[in-house]
Amino acid sequence: MARKPKRFFRDKRGITPVLSNLLLTVVAVAVMALATTATYVITTNLRENMSERLFIEDLWFNNLTGSIDVYLSNIGKVAIHVSAVYVNHTSQPFTSPFSLEIGTHGSLNITKSWGSGELIHVDIVTTRGSHVGGYYEAP
Repeated sequence: MARKPKRFFRDKRGITPVLSNLLLTVVAVAVMALATTATYVITTNLRENMSERLFIEDLWFNNLTGSIDVYLSNIGKVAIHVSAVYVNHTSQPFTSPFSLEIGTHGSLNITKSWGSGELIHVDIVTTRGSHVGGYYEAP
């Protein structure tokens, strides 16, 4: 009988499947934790982007200054920060920094000369990447 316990400790065949199953479990838990974290980060960012709603209420061409004034409204669920303004696909200076809190309105002044009857494309971009704009004809 003294020989059986000695042989039991020398026989390593049962340890390999146990260790491989344990290692596989640890790897699976780590991958699921990583996937859960990535999903949370992605959906949080998407939720913020989908909650961002900017609306151009009015746009007028200012004869006195030769600039373009845009009246914006934040109708979304998050605050909006304008990061860039493009007129005819060219970046333009504007009243910066320009931010709108939830449910507020504001006027954005774009420094751009224009000619009468000219068709102008205005594109306003937020820090989250939302675009709002369109084509407008100068009077």
